[in-house]
Amino acid sequence: MTQATLSPGTATTGAKGHGGPDVRARRTARRKQTLHWIAVHALGIAAAAFFVLPFVFVLLTAVMSDNQALTRDLWPHHWQWSNFRTVWDTPGFLTWWRNTLVYAVAGTVLTVVSSLPVAYALAKFRFRGRNLVMVLVISTMMLPPQVVIIPMYLFWTKQMGMDGSLWPLIIPLAFGDAFTIFLLRQFLLTIPKEYTEAAKVDGCGELRTLLTVIVPMIKPALAAVALFQFFYCWNDYFGPQIYASSNPGAWTLSYGLESFKGAHHTNWNLTMAATVLVMAPVIVVFFFAQKAFIEGVTLTGVKG
Repeated sequence: MTQATLSPGTATTGAKGHGGPDVRARRTARRKQTLHWIAVHALGIAAAAFFVLPFVFVLLTAVMSDNQALTRDLWPHHWQWSNFRTVWDTPGFLTWWRNTLVYAVAGTVLTVVSSLPVAYALAKFRFRGRNLVMVLVISTMMLPPQVVIIPMYLFWTKQMGMDGSLWPLIIPLAFGDAFTIFLLRQFLLTIPKEYTEAAKVDGCGELRTLLTVIVPMIKPALAAVALFQFFYCWNDYFGPQIYASSNPGAWTLSYGLESFKGAHHTNWNLTMAATVLVMAPVIVVFFFAQKAFIEGVTLTGVKG
């Protein structure tokens, strides 16, 4: 009788210990959740891998030795971090870096400062022909720079004598940018007019209203357009090739990298190391400013 009493309990305990119905149900539910997550995020995972793997390949090649970089090996046998130092000490590389930084920072500041008043006027002022002016501004975005490059080149080099410098690229940015004006205007349209009217009641002029009331409210939009312009100037190859190619002291990283590649066409590790040093600032800036960037791009399209 004792054996009959213990047998069911012993069978039940053994069943639970080796995996009873509850354990199998939890495992099945967990497996379904995992498969569901993979199915939902499969496209995102594939897209992430598609964009990340080239950067991984560049970084791994950058730390290989000269001989291994010419083989089919994908993983470095020895992590040769000195390649970055070799590239950094290359004559002219620090000058290219400085020129690019000056071009990107100055171009970004001038673009934002000159485009903000225009966008504010097109968004908040009521005057005859306002829509026509906006159409003209947008139409300039449809004009490729290659169309006007010949007269612009003749003006800056023959008339102004600025051949072999970056000034022909920096100075025009002080007169606004159509894309920046458009994005800022779209954001300004989302701000209720009651804010500007209240500021005017308190005795603020248009400029003071813009600086003290509007600017603090549009920081995400300013961050977005600033990043757009910074990335454009940092990666610009066409402009420095046209205006600064005759003067190596005015080259930027994008144009100097082409020259570096030609001089080290057999040293793929050094070429990849130089590529990493060119891309690193852009990746770091976007990593720390991505929240403001995404918020600004999203909000600029709320209202047309």
